[in-house]
Amino acid sequence: MNVVGSWWVYMIKCLVDCNIKRYKALLVARGFTQQEGIDYSKTFILVIKQATIILIFSIVVSHNWKIHQLDIHNVFLNDVLTKEVYMKQPSGFVDSAFPSHVCRLHKSLYGLKQALRAWYTCLGDFLLSIGFHASKVDTSLFILSDGTDIFIFWCILMISYLRVVTLLCFIA
Repeated sequence: MNVVGSWWVYMIKCLVDCNIKRYKALLVARGFTQQEGIDYSKTFILVIKQATIILIFSIVVSHNWKIHQLDIHNVFLNDVLTKEVYMKQPSGFVDSAFPSHVCRLHKSLYGLKQALRAWYTCLGDFLLSIGFHASKVDTSLFILSDGTDIFIFWCILMISYLRVVTLLCFIA
């Protein structure tokens, strides 16, 4: 078992007039030190196909349907890890009584190789449980139909690995 390190990413959030709104700190795992087969079994990169975007927008425009956008922040921080992952104590938070101890991560953390897979599995399981069907052609597309005229297309369009996942819902 490989023990993953971590580092802090510091950000300054500014207002439109360039005044400082707040300071933020983000703990990021050094996932690049993870070894395939030891620390994780599979990785996952979600990429929507251009043909899917064109098809969905064509359907939406031709039926004059509404488009709703949903931004989800901090998505990777709530997903349960399926394999045990250990991380060195973060700098600034080392327990002086146990400086050589490590932390066992129960939830996903930015930077881990398996973070995106854990998030996608969680979202996919939820969408399937409420009646959506996963596209067999494009993993970023989920479709819900009640058998009549109502369709909901849930497309995962953009993923920023550190911060935000943008999802688009097309509702008929």
